[in-house]
Amino acid sequence: MGNRRFSRLTNAFSKKLENHAHSLALYFFYYNFCRIHKSLRVTPAMAAGVSDTLMSMSDLVRLTDAMEEPAKPRGPYKKKLAA
Repeated sequence: MGNRRFSRLTNAFSKKLENHAHSLALYFFYYNFCRIHKSLRVTPAMAAGVSDTLMSMSDLVRLTDAMEEPAKPRGPYKKKLAA
């Protein structure tokens, strides 16, 4: 019930497959790296030895910003020639 993207008759339904994949990636990151599970008392990533710190969603934003290429400068504006 944590992700309503699979149910078609909800407001959160993804019409595009790409949006659905991005939503699932966010959910899996939160589930594995941010959420402390009661039975484990740590995150699943910490239990598996993948990570040794508790992460937050702001850490995800920082990681994606670091991977993103800087914006390229725009070229000059070209006027259309009158035909």
